This record gives sequence, structure tokens and C-alpha cells, in this order.
Amino acid sequence: MEETVNVYYEEVMTAISTYGLDVIGAIVILIAGFVASGWVRSAIENSLKRFPRVDDTLRGFLGAAGKYAVLAFTIIATLQRFGFETTSFIAVLGAAGLAIGLALQGTLSNVAAGVMLLLFRPFKTGDYIDGGGVAGTVKSITLFTTELATPDNVQIVVPNADLWGTAIKNYSHHPVRRVDLLIGIGYGDDMDKAMGIIRKLAADDERVHAEPEPFVVVGELGDSSVNLIVRLWCDSANYWPLKFAMTKAVKEAFDREGVSIPFPQRDVHLHEVKD
Repeated sequence: MEETVNVYYEEVMTAISTYGLDVIGAIVILIAGFVASGWVRSAIENSLKRFPRVDDTLRGFLGAAGKYAVLAFTIIATLQRFGFETTSFIAVLGAAGLAIGLALQGTLSNVAAGVMLLLFRPFKTGDYIDGGGVAGTVKSITLFTTELATPDNVQIVVPNADLWGTAIKNYSHHPVRRVDLLIGIGYGDDMDKAMGIIRKLAADDERVHAEPEPFVVVGELGDSSVNLIVRLWCDSANYWPLKFAMTKAVKEAFDREGVSIPFPQRDVHLHEVKD
């Protein structure tokens, strides 16, 4: 009995002497890896905070990517400590990653586009944009999709790849915008009088900027009217209110001053044909 115990004891001691250091080393590697992964994530996120253009979502994504990359190396190092052939393991992971990437290439393209949108910031939450065949106010931007709301408050969820792959018009990017109006008057009306009325209306409206100064010229001689081009600069928030108000004010002022806004018309000539 004593001999059997001694045999077991020797076997245990042999196993401890053979694998003990490997187990201790693996535990140390795991602990160091988990600590390092947290440190790397914090370092990445804190470093990116210095750049205002980098969105919080993107900071979190890149921080998590750095963390899991360190954890992956930690697991591989731990397996190597126990004598596993990690070369074939890495090859299997690479093949699996390639297969998953091909299966999810549409999703991954949206993620890549989301990273670019969050990094370069062609628009932000609250901007009114036109892109990917849709237009609306940006409500949220994620790594996969961008949520818009149309002027009549309909939700539109757009894949990021559709937005990044097309031209994007951001109507809210600049603080100042130009209001363009095309106003027709009759051929028998006084053009200088009509332009003077418009300039006075623009000067009296506080929303119209003095610089650049209002621009009023004769643009073209239309089929049934002389068309005046009006260009006014205002704050972006006042674009639609000013456009609507100025259109109404011009019509009312023209009615008071006797300047006509003609209806479309054609001259028809009848020729009598004698038998």
C-alpha cells in the first residue's frame, strides 16, 4: 500500500514539475492579457478624445477592436504555452474569418462605411441631408445604418454603404444659405420699379443679410414674362421662412404698386381659308 502511495506521489510530483511552470506561466499570461486588453481599450478611447471629429460610437468601436485583438493574442500565447500547434489554429481561424467575411460582406461594407461617416463627419445629428436617394433630418448614426426623418416625420433607415457610396448634400453644414427667387413681371411693366420694390422688401426684412448684398437683376425674357432673378443671403435656420415670406410680400407689394405678374399666355392667329 505504501509503495502504491509513493508511486502516485512520484507521478503527481513529476506532473507538477513537468506542467506546473506551464500552468503558472499560462495563468500569468492570461492575467497580463486581460489587464493589457483593458489598458489598450482605455488608451485608444482616451487618445481619440483629443480629436473632436471622432464620434463616441467610433471611439467605442475602435477601443473594443483593440481590446479583442489583445485577447486573441493572449489566447494564442496561452495555447502555445501548453504545446499546441497554433499555426494550424491560426490558419483555421483565418479561413473561418474569410468565410464569415464573404457571407457578411454586405454587413461589413456597411460597418466600413459607418466608420468612414463617423470619422470624416460629412453630417451630424440634426443636419438635413440628401443622399442615397433619400432626404431628411439625421436622427442617429450607427456603425450599420443612419436614421433619417422626412419633413412629414416619416422614419427612413438607410444602410451606411448607400450613403457613403453616393454624393451627400448637407443643407445644414454652412451657417448661411442663399434664397433664390424667380419672379416674372409683364412686358409692359417698369422693370426698374419692380426691382426697386424687391430691393426695399429685402432691406426691410431683418433676416436678409446686408453682406453679401441682395442681388436683383433681369434674368431672361420669357415666353410671357420678364423674369427677375432675386438672390438673398440669410441664416440657414431662416431659409424656408424667408423664402415663403418674401414670395408673399412681393406679390402683395406688386398688387399695391400696380406691377403685374402675368399668367402664361400664347397668341393664337386664325387664318381664314377660302374654298
